[in-house]
Amino acid sequence: MSDINRMTAVEIAAKVRSKDLSPSEVVEASLKRMEATEPHLKAFCHAAPELARSTAKALEAKLAAGEEVGPLAGVPVGIKDLVATKDLPTVQGSMVYKDFTPDEDDICVERLKAAGAIIVGKTNVPEFGYSGVGHNPVFPTTRNPWNLERTPGGSSAGSGASVAAGVTPFAIGSDGGGSVRIPSAHCGLVGVKASMGRVPLYPGCRDERFPGISSWESIEHIGPMSRSVADSAAMLAVITGPDMRDRLSIPCGDVDWMGAVEKGRDGIKGLKVAYSADWGYAPVDPDVRRIVGEAVKVFESDLGCTVEEANPGWDDPYNDFWALVASNSDLAGMRAWLPDHAHHMSPHLVDFLMRPWTAEDLTNSHRTRQAVCNRMWRLMQNYDLLLTPTLAVPPFPLLTQGPEKIDGQIVHPVKWLAFTFPMNMTGQPAATVPAGWTTDSEFGAGLPVGLQIVGRHLGDETVLKAAAAFEAARPWADKWPALLDKL
Repeated sequence: MSDINRMTAVEIAAKVRSKDLSPSEVVEASLKRMEATEPHLKAFCHAAPELARSTAKALEAKLAAGEEVGPLAGVPVGIKDLVATKDLPTVQGSMVYKDFTPDEDDICVERLKAAGAIIVGKTNVPEFGYSGVGHNPVFPTTRNPWNLERTPGGSSAGSGASVAAGVTPFAIGSDGGGSVRIPSAHCGLVGVKASMGRVPLYPGCRDERFPGISSWESIEHIGPMSRSVADSAAMLAVITGPDMRDRLSIPCGDVDWMGAVEKGRDGIKGLKVAYSADWGYAPVDPDVRRIVGEAVKVFESDLGCTVEEANPGWDDPYNDFWALVASNSDLAGMRAWLPDHAHHMSPHLVDFLMRPWTAEDLTNSHRTRQAVCNRMWRLMQNYDLLLTPTLAVPPFPLLTQGPEKIDGQIVHPVKWLAFTFPMNMTGQPAATVPAGWTTDSEFGAGLPVGLQIVGRHLGDETVLKAAAAFEAARPWADKWPALLDKL
C-alpha cells in the first residue's frame, strides 16, 4: 500500500486543496490498489479508470486556474451498485438489469461529484440488496479482506471490502435493514445510517419506472462507510439536506457533522447509556458478546458515561420486517420478471416474490413497526444512547445467507441480523464502529466485531460524538488486514 492509500478522506482533501497532492496522483494510487486487490476481493463490479482519470484532470485544471473546489476535492469514492449512476451501469446484481445504465445520478452521487469526489467504480451487491451477504448471479462473489474465505457482509459488500483494502478511504452504502452497518462491522469499518430523511433518495426508492430500484421506500437510507469517524462525517456533510425529489427528506441545519466529531473527541462525559447485549432474545456468539461487552465498559470507565443494561421489550419483529419490505416493494413489477428470469435469479429472492403475501401480512407489519417505535421512544426517553452488538456473529463462510447455529442454538440463517433492522423500522440514527477482533470464536480468530451506537430520534450529532469519543479512547487506525501486506 502507498502512503496515499493509508490516508483518510479528510487528509487527502486537505492535501489536494493545498496542492501537496494532485488529484491524478490520488486516483492512480487508488487504481493501482484496485488492480492489486481485485483478483482476490472482487469488490468492484464495474471499475471506472477512464472516468476517474478524466475527472482528476478536470479538477486539476480548476485548481490551476485558482477556482474554488469542493470539500471532498480529489478524494476517491466507490458507489454501491444499487445507487444510480448515469455514467456507469447500475446492474444491482441481477441479470434483469445486466445492460442497464440510468439516465440520471442518484442525489448523493450528484452531491459527491459537486463536492469534488472522484468515482473510481461501482461496488458489488447481492441481487437487489435482498440479502446481508455479497454474492449474486451476475458477478464474482465479494470476499472479506480479513479472511478471503469469509463474507464481507452486505448488501454493501463491495463498498466494505474496497474501503477495508485501502482502495478508497470511503464509499457509499445503502441501508434498508442494516446494509451499511453489516459490511462495516464485518470489515472493521465505521458505517453510519443517519436519521430517516437526512440523506434524500432519488431515483432509488422514488422512480416508479424501475421496479428493482424503486423499493424499500419507508426503511431505506444511504450512508457512508469509512475507516474513520471523521471521514463518515465529511461525507454526511455533503450528501445530507432536503431535496424536492424525496418527499421524506428533511432539513439538516440542526447537525454540525464535522463539529460533532471534534466535540466528541473532547468527551461525552455525563451521558446516560443503555446497553442491550441480546434484545432479551437473540443468540449471540460468545466472543462477540465478550468483545462488545468490553467495548461498552469503555463508555463508563474511560468516557464518563453512566451505563445500564436495558432492553426495549419487544417480541422479535423479524417476520414483520420482511412483510414491511414486501409492502415497500413493487411486487407486481418484480413478479413479472419471473417467467423469463426466475432460472437465473437468487433462489431466496424468488421465494420472497412468490410468497403469497396477504393483506393482513402487510398491514400487520405496519402495526408492528408502530409498536417497535413506541417501545423504542419509551426506552430512549431515559437514555441518550443505546449500545448493542452490530451483528450476532463475526464474518462467516462465503455463499451462505448466514450461520445455522449461534452459541449452540439452531437458528434460521438470518438471525445474525437481529440488531440492525429494528433501527430501519424506527428510522433512528445508528452507527457501527470497530469494537475489537475475535480471538477464540468458532468462526475464527482475527475477525472484526462491530459495536452499534444508536441515538434518539434525530439524535445524529450525539451518535457521531459517541463514535468519535470511542475512536479516541480505543483507536483502530493502525489495524489493517494482514492480506494487504502481501499485495
